Amino acid sequence: MAPSLLDQLNPKHPLLQLAKTIPWSYFEEEFSPLYSTKGRPAKPIRLMVGLCILKHLEDKSDESLIRHWVQNPYWQAFCGEVEFQWQFPCDPTDLIYFRKRIGEEGFNKILAVSIVIHGESAREEEVCIDTTVQEKNITFPTDAKLYRKIIVRCKKIAKRSGIKQRRSYAKEIKQHKLACRFSGHPRNRAKARKAVKRLKTIAGCLLRELQRKLPADILQNFAEEFALFDKGLCQKRGDKNKLYSLHEPHVYCMSKGKEHKRYEFGTKVSIAATRDSKIIVGAMAFDKNKYDGHTLPKVLLQVEKLCGQAPKYGLCDRGYKGRKKFHNTRILIPGVNARNADKSHTELMRKRFRKRAGIEPVIGHLKSDHRLNRNRLKGFIGDQINVLMAAAAFNFRKWMRLLFLAIKFGSWDRILELWIDRNVGSLSLVTAR
Repeated sequence: MAPSLLDQLNPKHPLLQLAKTIPWSYFEEEFSPLYSTKGRPAKPIRLMVGLCILKHLEDKSDESLIRHWVQNPYWQAFCGEVEFQWQFPCDPTDLIYFRKRIGEEGFNKILAVSIVIHGESAREEEVCIDTTVQEKNITFPTDAKLYRKIIVRCKKIAKRSGIKQRRSYAKEIKQHKLACRFSGHPRNRAKARKAVKRLKTIAGCLLRELQRKLPADILQNFAEEFALFDKGLCQKRGDKNKLYSLHEPHVYCMSKGKEHKRYEFGTKVSIAATRDSKIIVGAMAFDKNKYDGHTLPKVLLQVEKLCGQAPKYGLCDRGYKGRKKFHNTRILIPGVNARNADKSHTELMRKRFRKRAGIEPVIGHLKSDHRLNRNRLKGFIGDQINVLMAAAAFNFRKWMRLLFLAIKFGSWDRILELWIDRNVGSLSLVTAR
């Protein structure tokens, strides 16, 4: 009889130990009601959850994840395979359908499991909170690009609906597109400004022609799309809630004061991590560009839900000025000490805010290692899923690193007993939630 896949792999590998610790039965119970008994049998839930974790753990796209899964026996064992597989586990599009199936709530449960496996280390009384920008996978927005996209969309709708346009403007659009190049040069500014103005006129002409010629029932089908076109053509420089992308209309502009990147286009993300162990216990995206202090209530409620208890102190930077307390959580912000302040209290606060600065490299790792730097998932729900899975992957990676160090400097048998005990506690904790 041929040996199983696990018999041929290193049992001390952190990925295999992580697979033993994650309560897969919990995901089976939670996600099974979302499936139907009719039609083609679905892929195993452990396989799909494992692939979602590996995607952000190893910073892979859907296509490269499936391609590397076939080549890596440890990845296959992590996803529950008993024998080495030669075929792709699923089509890359199946991951899209699975993300839509379990939604934001399902990925919140994965993040909760990534917190629980750390045991008491994740149940600290103080958390560090900070915000960052999760950029969307869109081109840098300019008026010329937006008008050209509206023109292309209008032409596609006309062709699909069988509408004969009075004029295509093809040659003129090409000339104006070339005129918009190098618009920052003083010699080209006037020419580029006229070209942008003419592109706006052409886009408006094509849009109004479609609105006149399309039948009422078909026009109703494109009502939302035409509303976006109107918004893009009518907006001015100083307007609020501007449209920056036709396919991602929820994106907004933020300026974080970076010298190398003055403006960023995406969604604001809030990250909450424990003060000492730096385990991420809260991660959330916001559909509007809120003031940092106004993001605290939702983030602290999420931390309380995921950890089972509200933190006693929230350590924030000066961007959160104005919020002192939320329910039972005190918000601490750096400030100027009074002359007669107690030295011990001053030293304590100094140490606290030095610890708070540790959340900055955590956000850096989320961006560089776990796909938070540029989100390629569609819509605002894609923003939420991406930040939740980036946080979960960071926690899983931290657990694997701690286990590796423990194995390197400790006794393997004793460590295995400790992880088994912790795993049993994790199962009961997650199930109770």
